[in-house]
Amino acid sequence: MHSVARSHNDTALTYDPLNSLSEKAISDIRPGADSALLLLDNRTLDRECLAQCLVSHGIGMEVLAFGSIEEWRRDEDFHPRMAAVLVNIGGRKATEQCIAAEITTLVTEFRPTPVVVLSDNDELAQIFKALECGARGYIPSSTGFDVCVEAINLARAGGIFVPASSVLATRRVTEPGREAARPMAGMFTERQEQVIQALRRGKANKIIAYELNLRESTVKVHIRNIMKKLKATNRTEVAYKLSEMFPVEIGALD
Repeated sequence: MHSVARSHNDTALTYDPLNSLSEKAISDIRPGADSALLLLDNRTLDRECLAQCLVSHGIGMEVLAFGSIEEWRRDEDFHPRMAAVLVNIGGRKATEQCIAAEITTLVTEFRPTPVVVLSDNDELAQIFKALECGARGYIPSSTGFDVCVEAINLARAGGIFVPASSVLATRRVTEPGREAARPMAGMFTERQEQVIQALRRGKANKIIAYELNLRESTVKVHIRNIMKKLKATNRTEVAYKLSEMFPVEIGALD
């Protein structure tokens, strides 16, 4: 099976999926073999590169890349039905009236097909506005392609994707006393605490990276620094020493 990235000039590029596992996972939720992802981005180079990368990272369906919805409408009858719509607003903000209106229009026109927003901005206000307009996901451009693919598939399956970092930021905003109640604050950074919480739950580095919106290599660096501070040689020793040092804080994490 091959997936295709196609720009509005009908030049098709074909790629083999990354592996059979990712292809099977995608096919489990794919509405049909004739479905495609509609990518909207008014920057030619950006959209063509993005389309190719999405395919090569296992999106599992044809990617139709257009500069605008008007371009797509010209040959609408010749395109396969849409499984999802990804609109890249770049550095523009969802709170801008024209962008909010664009997202709302896409949501209304393609409903029930999910619309996902890709943006260079990860501010909470922008995420909330996009979701308020009906978007089924908000992907910051700092996100890796693998997470981007999973976010689109989550929206197709009926879920809503928001970056984990934004959820954590929301928690900090809604819990103003949380900083003062961090016993580990003097020894670890807040990001290291988040990694520690995940380690305590037995999560693998890849899962930790996905949930915290980090690179797996960054997670490994955090773990090495945590082990160094605790003079621990493995994860089990990290958990044991933390339980001894911070029994209340660690107990609250379970």
